[in-house]
Amino acid sequence: MGRMEYRDLTEPIEALEEEILSMWEQERTFEQSLALRDGAPEFVFYEGPPTANGRPGVHHILARTIKDTVARYRAMAGYHVTRIAGWDTHGLPVEIEAEKRLGISGKPEIEQIGIAEFNQACRDNVFTYKEDWERLSQRIGYWLDYDHPYITFRPEYVESVWWALSEIDRKGLLYRGFKVLPYCPRCGTGLSSHEVAQGYADRSDPSVTVRFPIVGEKDRSLLVWTTTPWTLVSNVAVAFGPGISYVEVERDGERFVLSGARVQELFGDDARIVRDVSADELAGLT
Repeated sequence: MGRMEYRDLTEPIEALEEEILSMWEQERTFEQSLALRDGAPEFVFYEGPPTANGRPGVHHILARTIKDTVARYRAMAGYHVTRIAGWDTHGLPVEIEAEKRLGISGKPEIEQIGIAEFNQACRDNVFTYKEDWERLSQRIGYWLDYDHPYITFRPEYVESVWWALSEIDRKGLLYRGFKVLPYCPRCGTGLSSHEVAQGYADRSDPSVTVRFPIVGEKDRSLLVWTTTPWTLVSNVAVAFGPGISYVEVERDGERFVLSGARVQELFGDDARIVRDVSADELAGLT
C-alpha cells in the first residue's frame, strides 16, 4: 500500500490554495484534461467576454463559478469541453474611458479629433486590466484558454457577426420592428439595461403633471401625474385607480379632474372643488 500524507489543517488556507494552483500550472492540468478527451463528443463554451478596461469585482466570481460548474460537469460526463476566453472591446465602457484619457466629452468632440484617433485611443486602453482578469480566473480555478481568445474588434470576429446576420436574413428571419429603449443624448446612442444600471443613482427630481383636454368637453381636462415624462411619446392611454378619490377643480373658467390628494399641491389652499368624480365616470373618456 502507498503511504498516505496528512496535512495540518491549521496551516493557512491561502498556502494550500497557492500550492494547488502551482501544481495545476506545473502539471498543465487543464491542458491534460483536454488531451484526455480527444475524440470525445464536443461541448464548446465561449466565455461571455468581459471588458478588460475595468477591474473585475466580487460579483464576477459568482457568475464565473456557475459557468465553470457547467463546463466541469460536461467534462465529467465524457465530453471534450473547449473553453474559449474572450474580450469585449466595444461599447460605452470602452468609449467613455477613452474620452476621459483624451480629455473630451460627447460625439461632437469625438468627431473634432477624428474617428480614427478616437478608435486608436479605445484600442490603447481596452486591455488595461487584462492581467487582473486572467489572475482572477486562475485564482478561482476558472479554466479558460487565454492563449487563443476571441477579441471583438478583430476583423475576423466582426466579419463573423456580419456573416451570422446575413444568414439570419437569408432564412427570412430578419424583420424591422419598434422597441422602446433608453437613449443617451450625450453619447448619441441607445443604451442597454446593463449600461443604464451602471449609472444608477438615487436622486430627487420634480415630477410632471400633464394636461389632457377631454374630447367633446370644452374647457375640461384631466391632470395626469407622471415621473417618466420621456415615455409620453409612446403612451396610448391614461390610467386611473378604482380605489382613488378624484375631484373636479375650477380655476379661471376651466375645470380640471385630478386625484383629491394632489389638489393642495397643485392649486393651493384656495382651490375651488366643484364636485367628486367617480372612477366609473372616467372610464371610456377620450
